[in-house]
Amino acid sequence: QVQLVESGGGLVQAGGSLRLSCAASGRTFSIYAMGWFRQAPGKEREFVAAISWSGGNTYYADSVKGRFTISRDNAKNTLYLQMNSLKPEDTAVYSCAAERGPSTAWGPFHQSPETYDYWGQGTQVTVSS
Repeated sequence: QVQLVESGGGLVQAGGSLRLSCAASGRTFSIYAMGWFRQAPGKEREFVAAISWSGGNTYYADSVKGRFTISRDNAKNTLYLQMNSLKPEDTAVYSCAAERGPSTAWGPFHQSPETYDYWGQGTQVTVSS
């Protein structure tokens, strides 16, 4: 099993920045791709960003492209999401997810929550106008 714990959420003014972290523990050697998803009150969960094991491949939702950056440090078993130029519509609970390997496949399916096997509890991000 793999456990994921997010941190770094909080309240920030529009235009500000936050950096989310997701610490993985347990059978971390089994993890392949990782991703961030978010869910606002009354809305469906939506894809934010995903990254391959090596970090060489990424996907971003159009709504965050150019403002958010996903990265990972496999030596520290940690996933990051740097969020800049935050907008009120970015307000949501942000959750990280991990795909169980082994796998060498990378594709658009990494934008789907069904691809991921492990999920964190989430961290609240609130952007005030």
